[in-house]
Amino acid sequence: MTYDERRILKELADPKTQRTAFSVLVSRYSEPLYWKIRRIVLEHEDTNDILQNTFIKAWNNIEDFQNRSKISTWLYRIAINEALDFLRKQKSTSLVSADEDGSVANRLMADEYFDGDETQAQLQQAIALLPEVQRTVFNLRYFDEMKYSEMSELLNTSEGALKASYHLAVKKITEYFRHND
Repeated sequence: MTYDERRILKELADPKTQRTAFSVLVSRYSEPLYWKIRRIVLEHEDTNDILQNTFIKAWNNIEDFQNRSKISTWLYRIAINEALDFLRKQKSTSLVSADEDGSVANRLMADEYFDGDETQAQLQQAIALLPEVQRTVFNLRYFDEMKYSEMSELLNTSEGALKASYHLAVKKITEYFRHND
């Protein structure tokens, strides 16, 4: 069965079909949301927890969805906000280290779910050193190839600001690799 967003929205509005329609959303968006979250928080277990929280929040607020954007945009916004909230809460325990000791890269290389090589781990280390906004913009643009117009809607920020953030992120990542080469 092909995914039809209008039909799903209609079914979500009807209490008789709401659960079935929501399970279609969970099935359709679990993997893309997982990877969006994972690129922000890096840890598999944390990603799963945040993904679950994302769907719980979406379910609890489904009647607040106002159909001004695609439902995928709404879900991505919830997921990104949940991931960023998680990072803010973890800042005191320094989950994403602000130093350059390679702790993110080391953790990734030890993670059984990480299927990348040393260069990819170092890229994640460089990304982890970015300020929150630049990290989010870089991940959405570089990994998800998201257009600035879509990002603008998702993050509620101007395209110009997003382009500047991405440019600064690329510059900092380039510097990181020059410095650690």
